[in-house]
Amino acid sequence: MWAAGLRYRKQYPVVGRPDFAFPRAKIAIFCDSEFWHGYGWNEERKSEFKTNRDFWIAKIEKNIDRDKEVNEELTGQGWLVLRFSGREIRRDLESCLCTIRRQLTNRS
Repeated sequence: MWAAGLRYRKQYPVVGRPDFAFPRAKIAIFCDSEFWHGYGWNEERKSEFKTNRDFWIAKIEKNIDRDKEVNEELTGQGWLVLRFSGREIRRDLESCLCTIRRQLTNRS
């Protein structure tokens, strides 16, 4: 983002500590790993756990719930929350940057 001319703050001190933030535009950006944040979470994914199954399922579902709470809290405070998965960033960085630029323009 910096190389693309976007000036952001890292680990901005609001609920959820977004990875990147644009405080004036009130845009919070989270870059989430697919595993820890439960992307594509369903019964099939749960069946992939062979050991310590109860722990991992509870852990990931707690992370999913926390992400929802953070989204709701920030939205309630007037923030726009953008979440990108690591895979999404790796596959199409330009699309992620376009989304951020468009939202910065919309909120200016």
